[in-house]
Amino acid sequence: MTQNLKFFIDGAWVDPAAPRSLDVINPATEESCATISVGSAADVDRAVAAARKAFPKWTLSTREERLKLLRRVLEIYNSRYDEIAAAVSMEMGAPLSFAKGAQAWAGQVHLEATIKALEDFKFSEQRGTTRVVKEGIGVVGLITPWNWPLNQIVCKVAPAIAAGCTMVLKPSEIAPLSGLIFAEIMEQAGTPKGVFNLVNGEGPTVGAAMSAHPGIDMMSFTGSTRAGILVAKSAADTVKRVAQELGGKSPNLILHDADLEAAVTTGVNACFSNSGQSCDAPTRMFVPASRHDEALAIAKKAAETNIVGDPNDAKTVLGPLVSDIQFAKVQRLIESGIKEGATLVTGGIGRPDGLNRGYYVRPTVFGNVQHEMSISREEIFGPVISILPYKTEEEAIEKANDTVYGLAAYIASGDIEHARKVAAQLRAGTVNINYPDWDTHAPFGGYKQSGNGREYADWGIHDFLEIKGIVGFGKD
Repeated sequence: MTQNLKFFIDGAWVDPAAPRSLDVINPATEESCATISVGSAADVDRAVAAARKAFPKWTLSTREERLKLLRRVLEIYNSRYDEIAAAVSMEMGAPLSFAKGAQAWAGQVHLEATIKALEDFKFSEQRGTTRVVKEGIGVVGLITPWNWPLNQIVCKVAPAIAAGCTMVLKPSEIAPLSGLIFAEIMEQAGTPKGVFNLVNGEGPTVGAAMSAHPGIDMMSFTGSTRAGILVAKSAADTVKRVAQELGGKSPNLILHDADLEAAVTTGVNACFSNSGQSCDAPTRMFVPASRHDEALAIAKKAAETNIVGDPNDAKTVLGPLVSDIQFAKVQRLIESGIKEGATLVTGGIGRPDGLNRGYYVRPTVFGNVQHEMSISREEIFGPVISILPYKTEEEAIEKANDTVYGLAAYIASGDIEHARKVAAQLRAGTVNINYPDWDTHAPFGGYKQSGNGREYADWGIHDFLEIKGIVGFGKD
């Protein structure tokens, strides 16, 4: 990776309009591991101009031309897989084994899913004498987060390519290194000039310029609900489409007929995965009140098997949080749980024993959590789980839905019909029954303040399309 201080615009690596740099901090050491350039509105203007110039030709490209490009991207991605994983581990602290097995893998399988979806996608249909055509919406602005960098870059870029759009990508400035490698991959794959452009920068500058830009037809944003609101407000003046995947506070309902040991253990580990830094993490675990104490003992045992440490150590399960800001936020919320009267089962404030540097957090379990507590209401984004006792299933469902979020929900049950009935009552974009394998062909997105639109496979392609009716087209 040699292009840290440049942007990829119009098929070339270029210097920023005005030189300004930012250190990328390795969260395991709290030291700089790289330096990137951060852009300005002038860089966005240049990237948008390139994308607009490329759009008319690219949007008329054939399915086979788009498939050829995506297959080539996948081939090169796979050849640089270990390099990608190492960059993710360094920039956001993921254990190297997790960076390889989950973080880099996510980008790979999204490419595979999009290719498969594009092979069968219907871009037109006949209704009487009207031809209904689905066309690329235009130039799209893509803003991606630091917590799953390749997952979010690929599940936006790949379907945008498939839809016939051109684009400007702004990866997170906190974890930008894997995004720069991805831009190199796009270049190596022979992406036509201007189809894919990357500008690094901060939200209030580059992100805001993209959202408000009259030359961008759609914004696709993944990040916090707070930032998503700002994107939507900036986009409103140009009436562009905005697709958002935002925050979450996902409930996990352990029903009376579930295997408690398995359900609680798996639920804790799912919550703590990626050091708890996943928007769809099952952070609120509802358990029958009669088995609450038993659940706490199981959760404590599960939490304490999550070894926290150096991302390069093969024994490490959880790495550090991504930044000092995130570390401070999680510490504040753990402290609030203690002050508000929740039972601290394990973990707590401060770093784990033996770790004096790095943004490491103790895997933390709270019991006897009340629905009104801060740890039950706010998105924590760390390895912290809240266990809430319930007396009736109706109470659990009501409290599960009583949140501004609606990204995901989880159900554990020994009776699939019972689980399906509960799933029908949960207000969330994804409901997971008995911790299924991840499905990259399932729609991903949220209800309420968790966002709008859907990503992954054909769902992602659909979000980048505009619909045209050609009336009087005639019959085939």
